[in-house]
Amino acid sequence: MAYLETKNQYLTVQEKNIAYREIGKGKSDYPLVMLVHLAATMDHWDPKLIDLLTQTQHVILLDLPGVGASDGKVAGTIPEMAEQMIDIIKALGYSKINLLGLSMGGMIAQEVVRLTPTLVNRLILVGTGHRGGLGIDQVTAKTFRYMARAALHRVDPKRYIFYGHDDNGRAEADKVLSRLASRKKAYADKEMAVPSFLRQLKAIKTWGKAPEDDLQFMTPPTLIVNGDKDMMVPTENSYIMHDRIINSQLIIYPHAGHGSIFQYAEDFTSKLNAFLIGE
Repeated sequence: MAYLETKNQYLTVQEKNIAYREIGKGKSDYPLVMLVHLAATMDHWDPKLIDLLTQTQHVILLDLPGVGASDGKVAGTIPEMAEQMIDIIKALGYSKINLLGLSMGGMIAQEVVRLTPTLVNRLILVGTGHRGGLGIDQVTAKTFRYMARAALHRVDPKRYIFYGHDDNGRAEADKVLSRLASRKKAYADKEMAVPSFLRQLKAIKTWGKAPEDDLQFMTPPTLIVNGDKDMMVPTENSYIMHDRIINSQLIIYPHAGHGSIFQYAEDFTSKLNAFLIGE
C-alpha cells in the first residue's frame, strides 16, 4: 500500500515545525484535509482507506501541535485546536478545502467552520458529535475503561473503542489493526506522548460539557457518517446533527461502530467521491 511508505513532510507555522503528509496533489479541485481521532497520529489512518481515497482525491493529513512529530503543545480547547488547524492550512497555501474529521477530528472540524465558514467547501463528520452532545463528556471515562479492558486482554485499545465487542467486531478489528501494524519504522510518525493525550481528553470533556449547539452556523454541504452502534460517541448524535444541519446527508453502516469508515472502506470511498462532486 502506497500510504505505508509515505513519509512526513514539515513546514513552519507560528515558529513550530508541523508534520504533514500530502498525497495525490492535483487530483481534485480542492484538497481533502483529514483530522484524526483522539490519541492518534497520521499513522493511525487505515492505509487501505487512504490508498483508496488518493486514487481520486488530493489528500492532506497532519499532526496538530504537540501531536506526533509536530512541535509545540496540544491546545487546551477544541476551538483552539481549530485555530491551529486553520493556521496550518493557510501556511500550506490553501484558501478552500474539503474537510473530514473523525471523532475528535470531527469536533475540531465543526469549530473550523464556526471560525472560518468560507474555508470549507464540503464537510464530512465521522463518528463524532456536536458540542454538548449526548455522552461526549463521558469520552474520558469510556476511554480509560476500554484501555483497561484492552490491557487485560493484551490487545490494542482500538479493538474495543472502534469495533463491536462480538466475534464480527473482533474479525473487523483484526483486519484494520493488522494493516496499521504493517508500517515500517523508516516511514513511521512519532508516537503520541501521554501528556498530549491527557490534554486532548480534557479538551473533549470541556467541549462536551459546554451548552448544546444548535448547529445553525453549519452552512457547508455536510456528510455525516457513523456505525449503527458507536460505543465511544453515541450514534444518536449523528441523527441529531443530520436533523439540525440543513444541507446534510447521513450514512449509518450496519454492524459497525466508531471505525465504520475503515470497516467499509470501499463503500465509504465511493460515497465520499460522489458527495464531493455534488451527486
